[in-house]
Amino acid sequence: MKPKKIYDLAYSGCPNDTFIFKGIARGFIDTGKMAFNIVLEDVETLNQKAARGTYDITKLSFAALGHLPDKYALLRTGAALGKGCGPLIISLPRRTMTDKKEQAIAVPGLGTTAYHLFMFYIQDLFPETRTIILPMPFEQVMPAVKEKRADFGVIIHEGRFVYQDMNLEMRADLGQWWEDKTLLPIPLGCIAVRRSMDPDQAKKIQSLIGQSIDHAFLHPSMGDDYIKAYAQEMEDHVIRQHIGLYVNEFSRDIGEKGSAAVATFFEYACKAGLMHKSSHPLFACAP
Repeated sequence: MKPKKIYDLAYSGCPNDTFIFKGIARGFIDTGKMAFNIVLEDVETLNQKAARGTYDITKLSFAALGHLPDKYALLRTGAALGKGCGPLIISLPRRTMTDKKEQAIAVPGLGTTAYHLFMFYIQDLFPETRTIILPMPFEQVMPAVKEKRADFGVIIHEGRFVYQDMNLEMRADLGQWWEDKTLLPIPLGCIAVRRSMDPDQAKKIQSLIGQSIDHAFLHPSMGDDYIKAYAQEMEDHVIRQHIGLYVNEFSRDIGEKGSAAVATFFEYACKAGLMHKSSHPLFACAP
């Protein structure tokens, strides 16, 4: 029997990713002639490793993908886009973005979509505010603000559900700002493959991820232990909120509106001087 082709598959331990990939990881679906060496790491680590071309298939921030067009191409399945799910700017009570000439901002990594959205927002509404950017793992952002090591923080993932428990307040919803500005969903994270991958293989992988998503929605409680094992000690209701917010119709198929959102995000990043325009096609394969 011909051995299976083995691919490195890397994604985060966040519930939206483990929900999407549990069908593949737990063998709930038939992967045919492909097998996967699965690695779970935080998104910013994956962004950094992608710059070295570490994994065949990897979760990335859309911002990171925009910086690596020669190394990675987008799949149409597995992405996190949507409405009402963007990063938030938080602070201790009674703070404003203009109460100091220079503000220290904790962000969950310079390769993240959250950081890019923050820069778009600041340049649009507070161009005179000087910022000191403090990149750190996403779970350290709220403690940095709480302990006054940062004036403001940009929070992602489950942070939007729990920041009030730390006596922090929302100063801006970057997703809402983006939606109002562009009338498009927020492009947060995606699944990408090495640019060198054969398009037919990329299409098969794209299809498998779609099957894994379909299985997850049909059997939402199967593999719950897998999701909880990586969920940063989240409460069950937070896990459910997280999945409900970040896994949606764009995860199954990014579609025309999702594609337009990604293109617009890249245009904003180029105008802001954060990204260079690329001549590479965005997608790894046909729908």
